[in-house]
Amino acid sequence: MAPNPGAAAAAKEHGGMVSTKHGIVVLDFGGQYTQLIARRIREQQVFSAILPCTASVAEIRAQEPVGIVLSGGPSSVYDKDAPVCDPKTLELGVPVLGICYGMQWLAHSLGGKVEPANRREYGRAQLDIACQSKLFAGVPAQLSVWNSHGDHVVGLPSGFHVTARTDNAVAAVENPASRFYGVEFHPEVNHTERGTDILRNFVFAVCGAKQNWNRAGFIAETVEAIRKQSQGARAICGLSGGVDSTVAAALVHRAMGDRLTNVFVDTGLLRRDEFRDTLELLRDRLGLNVIGVDASERFLTKLAGVTDPEQKRKIIGSEFIAVFAEEQRKLLAGAQAGLPVKFLVQGTLYPDVIESVSVKGPSAVIKSHHNVGGLPKDMPFALIEPLRDLFKDEVRQIGRELGLPEEILVKQPFPGPGLAVRLLGAITREKLETLRGADAVVVEEIRRAGLYEKTWQAFAVLLPVQSVGVMGDGRTYADTIAVRVVDSLDAMTADWTRLPMEVLERISVRIVNEVPGVNRVVYDISSKPPSTIEWE
Repeated sequence: MAPNPGAAAAAKEHGGMVSTKHGIVVLDFGGQYTQLIARRIREQQVFSAILPCTASVAEIRAQEPVGIVLSGGPSSVYDKDAPVCDPKTLELGVPVLGICYGMQWLAHSLGGKVEPANRREYGRAQLDIACQSKLFAGVPAQLSVWNSHGDHVVGLPSGFHVTARTDNAVAAVENPASRFYGVEFHPEVNHTERGTDILRNFVFAVCGAKQNWNRAGFIAETVEAIRKQSQGARAICGLSGGVDSTVAAALVHRAMGDRLTNVFVDTGLLRRDEFRDTLELLRDRLGLNVIGVDASERFLTKLAGVTDPEQKRKIIGSEFIAVFAEEQRKLLAGAQAGLPVKFLVQGTLYPDVIESVSVKGPSAVIKSHHNVGGLPKDMPFALIEPLRDLFKDEVRQIGRELGLPEEILVKQPFPGPGLAVRLLGAITREKLETLRGADAVVVEEIRRAGLYEKTWQAFAVLLPVQSVGVMGDGRTYADTIAVRVVDSLDAMTADWTRLPMEVLERISVRIVNEVPGVNRVVYDISSKPPSTIEWE
């Protein structure tokens, strides 16, 4: 795979490294959006590091931060086990921005008052800016913001004043003399208008940060770290042909060359023609060393009769590792028999991690992902996950720096467990064929309407629900398909797509007419939160 000359030049210009000092430290109080805060800061080419809220003052000081952000979180400051950080953190002499729970903790720890709200705020709200503030410089006096809180600040600490409100709560406070700021809403999510501008104001106008992070530097540093980690060994990459695993494979290939073998597994849970088309793309277009393994029978046998989504994910994760272990044994007997196969490369992203396990703070577990929480404890590999702290749009940008074709980079996400998490209830071959047929219609019509690259994800879900219908003047009692199309930037939040009615109509008519056993189509109009993008 040819390197990207622009990326190489940029990496050389920046010494092939990124600065890990003099950035913004994000303290994680358990928020689902903690890494998103750090990512928004990195978008400004400023380094950001995430530490648990329990980090010592010495650990924080070691980062030499120019500012600190206190993340959101699911707790109340009055909970028995509420997360806290060392109050001496506020004595480091750098600006502090508290977001949601972070604002509540900041106010509470400095002598303010926090109470449960009479009316909780989840989702959109109108923000009214009450006075001039460095935080809101250059933004309109009214904004649509994204809330997710049940408590609110009702009494301010000494030296603080209110800078913005919503109809229901104090929405922003500050003590400019101490350089302490708080916002009750989430500026880091895409659904907050001008949220990036607000964070940019904090990073540059308040903290005085300098730009010291870039994609080319990330690539150079990551490749060098993998090269050192993998010396004298080989690796297997669980390659799916999607954006994440392909970018991960390209990064590791730069570090390991022919010591990397990519394995694409047909689980029996792929979309129509996906196994054949993906192998052709990866081998012929990208020139990668890819082994195709048809393991559909073993996966479907293990999943027979299983209805619990967590159990499905764990079975799939365990079976993937079993397949990779078999390929490991084959490689050990091959031409490079002298080199051990020590590593498994995965395209794990941060949304997978944050929903599966608490990694850097007390964040709540939403569901296991087959390549995170679904992995067996006795796995015979060490993991290489070069994209673990990145989001989908960041990964696409890294892919462009690496010179990957746009055809791969614009592909919509497809879950690692495949159709298993879009087929609710027990999995059978017959139901999988029904779902594949419906899903193909959805994607075809979204492409036909010119919406494929404008939406985050578009797919069908087969529900364990049958309903009465009329077809050909006769009664039917058949399956229900839910259509899910969402807009998002990073999968941490998502809103349902307002599809044109004629597109919805074509999807519905085609599914009922072309997919046997379906007589009803419904459209999912749930946002994330409170829902997740996938149904299981």
